[in-house]
Amino acid sequence: MSKAKQFLRASLLAAASLVATPALVHAAEAITVYKSPTCGCCTDWVRHLEENGFDVTVHDTANINEIKVDAGLTRELASCHTAFVGDYVIEGHVPAQDIHRLIAEAPQAQGLAVPGMPIGSPGMEMGDRKDPYTVLLFNEAGQSRPYANYPQ
Repeated sequence: MSKAKQFLRASLLAAASLVATPALVHAAEAITVYKSPTCGCCTDWVRHLEENGFDVTVHDTANINEIKVDAGLTRELASCHTAFVGDYVIEGHVPAQDIHRLIAEAPQAQGLAVPGMPIGSPGMEMGDRKDPYTVLLFNEAGQSRPYANYPQ
């Protein structure tokens, strides 16, 4: 076999292996986070997202409530930071795995929320303590339903 044919064959095999393993070429999902410049738990949540494959852009703002109102969030859904991934709103300490699931399933919804700041949620770790909490899937009318429960 000529060197040219060997090179062509090797190139085709390499290309085929990339097509067969999309995880190797999958880009990180972009997410934009709005938070207070002094909030440590928000910074810890951002680190959690980065450790779980997200490409995070952070905007520190003193007007976080304005962001929440513009996003259509109700007081019942509110937490300390607001994020946007694709067309979805992510409110509070939502685990990265649930955001990945939301993107993969692409339900008709406005987004996910973890109201308040439950101990043990990503960014709110305090030793071994893990308070129960629910990740809510919500729509533009403010209606919500459980999406995931923790601890599991």
